[in-house]
Amino acid sequence: MNGPDANSDNRLDKLLKTLGPGLIFAGTSIGVSHIVQSTRAGAVYGFGLILAVILANLFKYPFFEYGPRYTVATGEHLLHGYRRVGRWAFYLFCGLSLCTMFPIQAAVTLVTTGLLANLLSWPFPPVVLSAVLLTVCCVILLAGRYPLLDKLMKIMILFLGVSTITAFAAALMRGPAGVQGAGQVFSFGDERDVAFLVALVGWMPTTLEISVWHSFWCAERIKQTGHRPSLRHALFDFHLGYWGTMIMALFFLGLGALVMYATGKEFSGSAVTFTGQVIELYTEALGPWSKWVIGVAAATTMFSTTICCLDAFPRVIREVCVMVNPALEDRKEKIYLGAILIVAAVSTVIIGCFVGRMKALIDFATTLAFLATPVFAYINLRTVTAGNVPVAAQPNRIEIAFSWFCLAVLTGFALLFVYSRFF
Repeated sequence: MNGPDANSDNRLDKLLKTLGPGLIFAGTSIGVSHIVQSTRAGAVYGFGLILAVILANLFKYPFFEYGPRYTVATGEHLLHGYRRVGRWAFYLFCGLSLCTMFPIQAAVTLVTTGLLANLLSWPFPPVVLSAVLLTVCCVILLAGRYPLLDKLMKIMILFLGVSTITAFAAALMRGPAGVQGAGQVFSFGDERDVAFLVALVGWMPTTLEISVWHSFWCAERIKQTGHRPSLRHALFDFHLGYWGTMIMALFFLGLGALVMYATGKEFSGSAVTFTGQVIELYTEALGPWSKWVIGVAAATTMFSTTICCLDAFPRVIREVCVMVNPALEDRKEKIYLGAILIVAAVSTVIIGCFVGRMKALIDFATTLAFLATPVFAYINLRTVTAGNVPVAAQPNRIEIAFSWFCLAVLTGFALLFVYSRFF
């Protein structure tokens, strides 16, 4: 079949073959930053931090976008680009990832465990449920690898979107549950408020090192379909996932503001208790029907984040090992297997230590991610403007200027936080 219809079908087929990495990015991002941090932001400050959420996504946008851009343009993932920038960039990423991977995996797993425990009324200790959850994720990843992960993410993101929008619409029609004028107002003069803002921005929409993971998923999608997408299609897939995560963050912040703000209730530092409070408050404000809508949506969100992280960290370890020692190329699968087991085991131990201090664990991980953001942003900018990237695929002058502006803002904010905290 020839003609306009055939060309249209061909373009649609190519676009469908491209879609996937952006949705996995969304599934990874819509997790702790949304369920915990965005909900806390709305519950504690109402709609006062809505601009912070929008600006955090805007200022980090260029540096996340450079992940799929680099992979599609060069056929390499970002770690290769980091090594081209210099050994310092490559090993700095390795060091920062080593510091964050276990706290991040533990944090997302602990929140998922809390949601499942409340939703299904499981009586077992959180550390036992976490071990079971991580085991299930290991089996899924080792059995199905990327193709299964890709299919799961598409189903989970669709369900999450419908559930969250339904709950937000119901809360909006019902109106605020708190007492008018009784809520807390954010103040830059309050150290605790600034610390919370840093924790919120640190993982909004997610930690910047996930730009490397995104480049891995792009490479896997190309291998899976045998189709190397155009830059336009790859960026469409990225924008779908990226801006979708921002919209979802605003929905969760809005739910927190409408359902929890100025109600006089305080949140627990325990994962199980905190997630139970979230589900309970939604149920009280929206009615018994919302327990399963909110609970399943939140659990689905966090499960997707948990499994994506458990896939990505071992990929990083595997690729780093092979890049440092090419002789390990034939042992990549064994390295991936071993890395999954190590990440799952160490994360379980951390959960056992922080089971009653979820807030402390999450704030530590998000603050570390926040301070590392300018570093990863600079490296990504250097990588995508390197000589091995075709000029046509590099960002234009306006995009580069905007990137430098965003980098300056992120760096200034990080330095201001360090100064206020230690001087």
